[in-house]
Order: sequence, then structure tokens, then C-alpha cells
Amino acid sequence: MPLSATPQSLDQASLREWLGEQSAQLGFDGLRITDTYLGSASDRLKEWLSQGRHGHMEYMQRHADLRSNPELLVPGTVRVICVSMNYLPPEIDFDAEWARLEDATQGVVSMYARGRDYHKVLRNRLQEFAKAIEERIGSFGYRVFTDSAPLMEVELARKAGLGWRGKHTLLLNRESGSTFFLGEILIDVPLPIDQEQDEHCGTCTSCIDICPTKAITAPYQLDARRCISYLTIENPEAIPVEFRRAMGNRVYGCDDCQLICPWNKFAKRTLLPDFAERHGLGGATLLELWSWTQSEFEQRHEGSAIRRIGYSKWRRNLAVAMGNALANPQVRGEDKVAIQVALSNALSSADTLVAEHIEWALSARV
Repeated sequence: MPLSATPQSLDQASLREWLGEQSAQLGFDGLRITDTYLGSASDRLKEWLSQGRHGHMEYMQRHADLRSNPELLVPGTVRVICVSMNYLPPEIDFDAEWARLEDATQGVVSMYARGRDYHKVLRNRLQEFAKAIEERIGSFGYRVFTDSAPLMEVELARKAGLGWRGKHTLLLNRESGSTFFLGEILIDVPLPIDQEQDEHCGTCTSCIDICPTKAITAPYQLDARRCISYLTIENPEAIPVEFRRAMGNRVYGCDDCQLICPWNKFAKRTLLPDFAERHGLGGATLLELWSWTQSEFEQRHEGSAIRRIGYSKWRRNLAVAMGNALANPQVRGEDKVAIQVALSNALSSADTLVAEHIEWALSARV
């Protein structure tokens, strides 16, 4: 949408207060405002891309210039309204999550992906928010985003004061840890901007130390090519053999750096039903997930972020986890036999990508 003339004669103080109240009514847990200047973050992005750390995420390279300047993405933009929305449902318990990671027969899906697709949830509410602003101040130029455009949203949220950048590169704040989604409204209204937060990670390196594949190569440095979230979601090819054992039973994403983070002890739970667990994803076994046909996969993940990876990559990830279960000395007897049979029965009808991972899994021995 082309941006229109900036509304004149706004009562900035009362409008700012109203924005906070309105955003809370729509289910957002934080709101801050910043300008469009990204400073040295643009140079850091270019360096990261030049090192190839984005892997197969070519879209990041294609739109690097747009990421570096929101004004290029939406001409006329002078401010960014940044919001956060907590996603951790009440039923999730971190101790139970660690226990599931230790049970090789379980299929572990990242906590954020067990409910509805956050893109849809946030985008709809952001659009509703923008319309409410328009009703209050009159016509203005805007566009809404949530992880759906070439926008450095974590850096913008950091600048706006929604949190500070953790050493794992995720945004952290005192109230919600890192278990929240981000959304933005790019606007042509010169609202007052908010202050940045101080960093509060101190000397802690828990996220770096816990990473199964050592993807956090240094504080604030992430090599996506090693990250289990990238390997199981963004990576379109075979999972490199060097990382398969480290994946364990993680079949979609990885939460280790968040589970270990001391700030997530304070993570607030959401009461939004959109993010409640669906289809038993918080307690499903590998065999249960493997048993889904393609039509069952598509039906059960309707409206879920998981559906985006497709059935083949889903099976690829599961095959790796099942191979790790077969190699785990704690998996014995009927469980082990059942996994071997399930893999063997699927081999003849599997596509090339999945077949290679099944063969690797079946070769696993204690």
C-alpha cells in the first residue's frame, strides 16, 4: 500500500497510551516504537551472509538491501510499531520437556509449533490493530508484518526496547524470557520512539554450552547451517550425516537454548487458545508420528507452521530420530523391533530423500 500523508495535530501522549491499551486488548504482551535506522546491524547481516551462514535460505541474500532499510521495503516509513505475543501455553513444563528429550522413543516438536501457525494469528491481529489506529487518527500509511518479509524484526524490536539480544541471537526480556513472537506495523506517522533496554545476560553462556550441534559459534554468532531448527525446517536437502546423531529425537525445531536460559524461568504463559497444543504434539511418540499418511499429515497440520515443510521433509526428520532411537541402548525389546519394522516397511515406497535417511537409520547399531 502506498503511504499517505502523515496525520497532523496528534495528541502524542494520549495516542501512545491508547496504543498500549489497544494492543493488550488484541492479545499482544508488549508494544514499543522505534525509527527505521538499523546502523551497524546492516553491516553485520552482510558479513553473516558473505560467510554463507544462511545456508539454503537464499531469500535472505536476495533481499539483503531491503532488510537493511525498512524505508526501501515500504517507502515513506518513518516509524515501526513493534509488538510481542507470548506463545507458551500453560500445559508446557520445562522439566517435562527435558525428560522427553531423554526418551529416544518420543518425537519432540519445538514448543512454538504445537499450536496454530503464528503467522496467521499475528497477521490478523496486526491488521485489526492497524484498522483500529486508522479509526482513531484517520487515514495513514502502513503495512503489517510478522516473519513474512525482508525485515530485521529482532533488531527493530531490540532497538524499540522490547528486549535485548541474547547470546543465542534471540530476543530476551525480563517478563517473557524468549518465548514470544514478534510483529511489526510500518507506519508514516512520526510517533515518539522508545528507549532500548540494557542487556542482562552477563557472563552466562548456558545457551552456547547446551547447543547440540554447536551452532552458536560465539556469543551473538549463529551458524544456521549447524542449527537443528534450520536443518529440520529450512534445509531442503539431506541432513548432513555429521549432525544426525546430535539431532536426537528433535523432529521439528529445537528448544534447548531456550529451555536452559535462566530468563525463561520467568516466561509468562499465554491464555490464547491459538497456541494450545494440537494433535498430541506435546507427547507423541516417533512411531505415532511415523504412522501418519500424507493426507493425515496435511489434515492434522492444517493451519500449522509444520505443514509448510511438507510430508517428505517431515518423514526425513522422523527417520533420523528413529535411527537415533535404534542406536540408543535404552531402546530395547518391542520398541526397537517396532521401529525397525516401521522403517523397513516404508523403504520401498519412500522417495529418494526419505529412503536415504531410512537406510541410514536402519544401519544404526548400539
